Amino acid sequence: MKCSYCFRDAIYLQRYSGKHLCKKHFTSFFEKKVRKVIKKFRMIESGDVIAIALSGGKDSVTLSNLLLEQYGGRHDLEFFAITIDEGIANYREKTVEVASKVTKNLGIEHYIVSFIDNFGSSLDEIVKIGKKSPCSYCGVFRKYLLNRTARELGATKLATAHNLDDEAQTILMNFINADIDRLARIIPQREQEGLVMRIKPFREVYEKEVVIYGFVRGYSLIFDECPYSELPIRAPVRDFIYEFEKEHPGRKISVLRSFEKIWDCLKITNPQVKLNNCEICGEPTSQKICQACKLVLEMKEEISLKHCTSLTYSKV
Repeated sequence: MKCSYCFRDAIYLQRYSGKHLCKKHFTSFFEKKVRKVIKKFRMIESGDVIAIALSGGKDSVTLSNLLLEQYGGRHDLEFFAITIDEGIANYREKTVEVASKVTKNLGIEHYIVSFIDNFGSSLDEIVKIGKKSPCSYCGVFRKYLLNRTARELGATKLATAHNLDDEAQTILMNFINADIDRLARIIPQREQEGLVMRIKPFREVYEKEVVIYGFVRGYSLIFDECPYSELPIRAPVRDFIYEFEKEHPGRKISVLRSFEKIWDCLKITNPQVKLNNCEICGEPTSQKICQACKLVLEMKEEISLKHCTSLTYSKV
């Protein structure tokens, strides 16, 4: 099949638009789309110090390379990467190694923050005894360490590789759980004291498009999946959206656009609350004790989980 814009062979059928794209036009489409999203939400502005959440997986590797290639030449911007090592045997070691190679090639500082150094136990150890799902622990602890590390290292923005698939899943999950407060929190550019603003340059591109872009650009991609990824409620929601998109192309975009149409209402019905400082660790929280500390307290009698009040990380 030929490209819809030229006579080259197409490498991708964009089913929601019906267009066939060759390598050149797909690359151009992807980069323009990401730059448009960044500009639309003012994700990158002069003077920003941008921390990239670099897990070493395919999406974050692609994000790191694209950001440095598109914006790394600007003297008014700074970039560095943070990798969270949860301690997942036969999985995280590989991605940490990839992340280290990526940052070395890009010439940016790389900080590795581990669960063991900051909580005293790996995720593998926690889930053996913990009563919650692995993602309940991992999600809270990862967000905690990413925000705290980024803030203490002077970042003004924290870039994550969440793509359109991730956003659509999160939106539907929050509706299913009737968690409208959490839904309101994912509105872009919401500023709160103590929290580094998160930016998602890939929020309007499909996961498949991220992978294809990374592949055609020759980035070092690995496709290993987290061994715990099939356990939470997100898995069936993900599968449902995948099948629905397969039969009706463009539905993931529709979910995102529907969410955008109710932003103004959510800002009124579920406004941002003033954050307190956690009574234990001092990190921002809407409660007296942050969720990370609550999880630590819950498990304190079951495993030797400790919570460091001072952040521990290693600079590679």
